[in-house]
Amino acid sequence: MTSPEAVSEATEPTFADLTTLRVGGPIRRLVTVTTQRDLVDAAALAWGDAEPWMALGGGSNLLVGDEGFDGTVIRIATKGIEVLRGPEADGVPDGEPGAESDASTVHLRVQAGEVWDDLVAWTVEHGYSGIEALSGIPGCVGAAPVQNIGAYGQELESTLVAIEFLDEGAETPRRMTADELELGYRTSVLKQGLSGIVVSVELALHDTAVEVAVLGEALGRPVAYAQLAGALHVDLGDRVPIARVRESVLALRASKGMVLDPDDRDSVSAGSFFTNPIVGEHAARSLPGDAPRWYVEPEAADEVVPLANALDESPLEQFLAHQASLESSAQVTHAAPAQPGVKLSAAWLIERSGIGRGFALPGSRAAISSKHTLALTNRGGASAEEVAELARYVRNRVQAEFGILLHPEPVVVGLEL
Repeated sequence: MTSPEAVSEATEPTFADLTTLRVGGPIRRLVTVTTQRDLVDAAALAWGDAEPWMALGGGSNLLVGDEGFDGTVIRIATKGIEVLRGPEADGVPDGEPGAESDASTVHLRVQAGEVWDDLVAWTVEHGYSGIEALSGIPGCVGAAPVQNIGAYGQELESTLVAIEFLDEGAETPRRMTADELELGYRTSVLKQGLSGIVVSVELALHDTAVEVAVLGEALGRPVAYAQLAGALHVDLGDRVPIARVRESVLALRASKGMVLDPDDRDSVSAGSFFTNPIVGEHAARSLPGDAPRWYVEPEAADEVVPLANALDESPLEQFLAHQASLESSAQVTHAAPAQPGVKLSAAWLIERSGIGRGFALPGSRAAISSKHTLALTNRGGASAEEVAELARYVRNRVQAEFGILLHPEPVVVGLEL
């Protein structure tokens, strides 16, 4: 999936022009930057105005309301992939990915405006492995650490070393290590409210040059996702050429409408609209036996609302009850050890709540993808509110059926979900 075409500031651009969902209202002031210096200068001007601002990359993970944005949008189109050598690569602080690197590790510094899939294609062409299973993910490099993107058994955090980050109000970027970003499942401190702009991203990848010399081919990381292993006709843990991994991932994504195609209405989306919820074991055991589930490292579980409450209480009552439970928990002096969470399939929950592929509300131009239940699509001329209305309907149906609250993956601006 490639980024939407550039739109001149003189054409009174809208978010419908600049996002993969093709919805969203007008942008009062759009500034496109192509160099790091321009980015810093544009940010300084926007912050000096004390008016609303936002950064925009490929527009693939964004849903903005039909009223648009009454402020400055900084569209980041900076380019550059740099191989770090000598002191730049050797000076990685202890504890970071690549700190104990050898000749088989290569460090890259990538500007935020590079198209993510173009970067993956470049690394495969050069024989660098570590992000090949992230092929086809839409958007730009600068957004990757915000979401801690992941797919088909790979996540950005396994290769991310650091980012250059321009804090709101700062004059120069600072280096933030991967640990400082507090990366989690589709989240980071950047997504949780740290205000500023990602300027560049540093990755540590595996250089397959030695393997190529010995084996004659560039092997990727061990395959860690069952569906991908099946597509490759290999076992989990096997290693296959990185070019084959990329090819298979792109084919899998295309089969789900997750690669932008002007002839495929299912691809006019923001990708997976909801994240897979992570709940406690008790909540997972309440689901039918055929519900997909995976144990994950201990972390904060998603909100689970008892079915009676979900049906009978207002959203305000639910919120107040939830806050009261948090305050009650905070009074416990010795908390129990963190228990493993259980990741559930949001797609399964949606389908089992009675919402199938292709579903649309009466009269709406927004619909569930005909290929993938997690994607909300624009079937042609949809408004942002129609997409939001469908999202609310899906979320409420799942909550009423299972007591599990789904969370949107895209950044939502100017809309209530």
